[in-house]
Amino acid sequence: MKPTIGISMGDAAGIGPEIIVKALQHKEVYEQGNPFVIGDLSMLRRAAEVVGSVLEFHTVETVDACRFEHGVIDVMDLQLLPEDLEQGVVSKEAGNAAFHYLSKAIELGKEGELAAICTAPLNKEALHLGGHRYPGHTEILAELTGTKDYSMMLSSPRLRVIHLTTHIGLLDAISAINPERTYTVIKLAYETLTKAGYDNPRIAVCGINPHAGENGLFGNGEEEEKLTPAIVKAQQEGIDVSGPHPADTLFFRAVRGDFDIVVACYHDQGHVPIKVLGLEEGVNITVGLKGGLVRTSVDHGTAFDIAGKNIADERSMLAALQTAADLAPKQSITR
Repeated sequence: MKPTIGISMGDAAGIGPEIIVKALQHKEVYEQGNPFVIGDLSMLRRAAEVVGSVLEFHTVETVDACRFEHGVIDVMDLQLLPEDLEQGVVSKEAGNAAFHYLSKAIELGKEGELAAICTAPLNKEALHLGGHRYPGHTEILAELTGTKDYSMMLSSPRLRVIHLTTHIGLLDAISAINPERTYTVIKLAYETLTKAGYDNPRIAVCGINPHAGENGLFGNGEEEEKLTPAIVKAQQEGIDVSGPHPADTLFFRAVRGDFDIVVACYHDQGHVPIKVLGLEEGVNITVGLKGGLVRTSVDHGTAFDIAGKNIADERSMLAALQTAADLAPKQSITR
């Protein structure tokens, strides 16, 4: 039994359609899951021409109509974009379409028609021009699923990071951190990795200040106020969590294998180490969504500068599809 994975096409002016077509050329994608695309058929056909693909397209109106065969791309064609959409350019049309592809995927997930969503990248400026004022995929998913407690998790072959805060300014991020949020994210990390097969995941919480405050030498006691109470509470529940640890050594230790996941306090603290290790294999995961819905994504942007040139790398999309199959809830519909 394999999980059904809906792939939202993202911003069609970027490399999303190309990396989707390239990824679905790989037979192993169909061995690990049942993927189908929610997007615009015309954009996928154009991408297939760019990359020289001979895959067949099969349009469907329902998930049950999908064939899930290697060599065939099942497409739920929403027909939202003009065939001559300019590539490599920010547009409200592409931004609006990207929102509706994701919205349709969420709708199907809530109805139990798919086990996971894998998203191609969207462009925040285009999304806003299209009338959808969200910081990104994560916040759309949270609102449309009615989820309050969620987090962004980044995963690569050598490092996993989960975030206390993401798309807000640094000062606002520090202000937003509190023991309740820290405890919630520790629990999300524990539950996510436990479901993925870890018996007792080792969780490390990163400090906010240099040297994790060094016992009050740096900062204003943020670690003791915002992080430590949550760590102690989780430890009392039997969770293997430690910290706060200094950021300048923690990520090295995690890559070395000392920890299974790092809790990062703000966006760049978590994103930079993952991306230094390589954009090609990074995966962005939204954890904690209501109903157990899993969302994974490539860990790169729309790359407008190389769109339509057949040089986009599909490895992050392949990793995202693999992760979606690995994390998909066992109780979800499979085919």
